[in-house]
Amino acid sequence: MWDERVALHLDSEFYDVEGFKAGRPALLPHEIDELGPLDGLSVLHLQCHFGLDTLDLARLHPTTRVTGMDFSAPAVAAATHLAKELRLEDRARFVLGEVYQAADVVGDQRFDVVYTGKGALPWLPDLDRWAAVVAGLLTPGGYLYFTELHPVAEVLDETHPLPVRDYFATEPLVREVTGSYAVPEASTANNTCYQWQHPIARVLGALLGAGLQLELFHEWDFALDNLHRWLVRGHDRRWRWPAGSGTLPLLYSVKALKSKNTDEGARR
Repeated sequence: MWDERVALHLDSEFYDVEGFKAGRPALLPHEIDELGPLDGLSVLHLQCHFGLDTLDLARLHPTTRVTGMDFSAPAVAAATHLAKELRLEDRARFVLGEVYQAADVVGDQRFDVVYTGKGALPWLPDLDRWAAVVAGLLTPGGYLYFTELHPVAEVLDETHPLPVRDYFATEPLVREVTGSYAVPEASTANNTCYQWQHPIARVLGALLGAGLQLELFHEWDFALDNLHRWLVRGHDRRWRWPAGSGTLPLLYSVKALKSKNTDEGARR
């Protein structure tokens, strides 16, 4: 499914690759603020797709070394090509790997920052295992940062702002999805997908269970794509609840630190 969608996404208005190459940022303003200074640090981007956020991290911080990892070979190839086009290949590399095997892919390398999100976690069935992998990849004193789809928004109906799915469900949501969030009208052949609903408590519990310390948790009133037909797109290209209605969060962000003193938390 993801291999097929790489070419579609590269040409999509949603990702606007030509605009990105001309200087349009891929990272959100609050991501830049919450990540903080990255100069001189090493960053690993898990589930990086074809690397726009990864490359933006390198572009914004001229002494930062970034590694993007994705399980799609076409995505990694596209990201590597973009890095060369942008003359960032000396500080931005891309590797093929699945999240749960990330430590095997990077070997002994550890990172000051692990970055992920913006639609990554719903594709993972086991958050406890994911959090343990992340903790093991971080240097002492390093941190995880992500902005993610809010699970409250995920339970709402596409045509009416009412809950139609169980917020606490643990079984996978299996769907046949033609096209993608970036190109809804596209004709595609590989359409079966599995996603998991991860309540906020389950996400934070996994991080705490892996020995990480919560630094920040924020909720946001906008989405990056048209999750539901009743959302309204603003001049900033973000999707929000209609004016005059009540609201619920559509995104959230988290920063979690690894202790400087011990690796024991990640082994518990």
